[in-house]
Amino acid sequence: MTTVPGPLESPLKYGVYTGIELELQSPDAIPEAARLGLEPPRYCGQCGRRMVVQVRPDGWDARCSRHGVVDSVELGRR
Repeated sequence: MTTVPGPLESPLKYGVYTGIELELQSPDAIPEAARLGLEPPRYCGQCGRRMVVQVRPDGWDARCSRHGVVDSVELGRR
């Protein structure tokens, strides 16, 4: 049985703010708000699909249909 990596687990193949393959993504493609940490990831880093993102007062959670759910609270604990 193989485990499926989560949407933001390394190694990432796609940009989480653009959905573009990291090898093809230019450094200036990341929005300024994302660089400042004000924007949650919108794309799965494993498959590049657009995720369903819910922004809450205390953070956010994002769900990829193929790679599962990630919560900003969980990321803070790592």
